[in-house]
Amino acid sequence: MSGYLEVLRAGALTTVQDAGRPGFARLAVPRSGAADLPALLLANRLVGNPEDAAALETTMTGVSVRASRACHVAVTGAEAEVRRDGRPTDWGIPLLLPAGTVLDVGAARRGVRSYLAVSGGIAVEPVLGSRATDLLSGLGPAVVAAGTELPLGQGGSEPARIDFAPYRAAEPVLRVDCYLGPRDDRLTSAALSVLGSATWTVSARSNRIGLRLEGPELERRMTAELPSEGIVLGSVQLPADGQPVLFLADHPVTGGYPVIGVVPQADVWRCGQAAPGTAIRFRLKRLPLL
Repeated sequence: MSGYLEVLRAGALTTVQDAGRPGFARLAVPRSGAADLPALLLANRLVGNPEDAAALETTMTGVSVRASRACHVAVTGAEAEVRRDGRPTDWGIPLLLPAGTVLDVGAARRGVRSYLAVSGGIAVEPVLGSRATDLLSGLGPAVVAAGTELPLGQGGSEPARIDFAPYRAAEPVLRVDCYLGPRDDRLTSAALSVLGSATWTVSARSNRIGLRLEGPELERRMTAELPSEGIVLGSVQLPADGQPVLFLADHPVTGGYPVIGVVPQADVWRCGQAAPGTAIRFRLKRLPLL
């Protein structure tokens, strides 16, 4: 271990995340990893880490930490006020954090999840090749709490030499692609039309597992229960209440409700920053037949 990061304030929900553990669905293990993967990759690039190094993912209210050794840090994702020993500093660029200095990431101004990368990465013990906390399966390190001391790895390359790293801001209205299938035939034609024309609202009951969407009830043409089937990242599932759920990083690997469409990964990462009340509209598409 090359020093540690002491958590002084854990915020509403702070977890260790990396690029996740894809490829284990056959073992009933979800992918997990950062809900906004491009933000995590950017934070790691800024401090000179490998892109998939583990970092902290905050939720809404930020986090406060103190490093036992000098390191570089960067905050990306949801825009937030960043303070170093109480003094305002910059978001979205590498910052030198001398040993013992307190870094505070404030509440998200836009978006939901900020990412705090530290040179050397968070070196907790990997599980199935990943250091990600999975809220659904319980794999990976525990949710971060005040007083937690997270081990740091050896410093990597030099931090990026930039004044500002451009990054896509969270959007008040998300327009995302949705490829219909495999169970869109369970909806009436009218319900399919509504799916693509309605404005859906992100519910406050959403989390890293999925966005629960609120809007007009979608009518099923077939209501018979399905046997459990595989579910991928970005699946749009329709429970019995007719309100869609868009699955995010900690999604289950199987489910019994019909999956009526799938949102591509590039749009899923954008959805990872969708706060309660955010409007979402689907652009319905079909894959070409071979």
